[in-house]
Amino acid sequence: MTSDWVKSTFSKGGADNCVECRSFLGRALVRDTQNRNLGHLSSSSGEWVAFLAALRGGRW
Repeated sequence: MTSDWVKSTFSKGGADNCVECRSFLGRALVRDTQNRNLGHLSSSSGEWVAFLAALRGGRW
């Protein structure tokens, strides 16, 4: 299943200082590229959309 993870487009030059995301059963999963073995964060699709909107809107 690891092939379903997508590395952030903000990752420069293949660096490992980024996050990976994937969709699974209607949830958004996020994990640290450098610490994949530590698990992931899970949120609903609505929470993920709100989080991204906050980032894009400069509220974070």
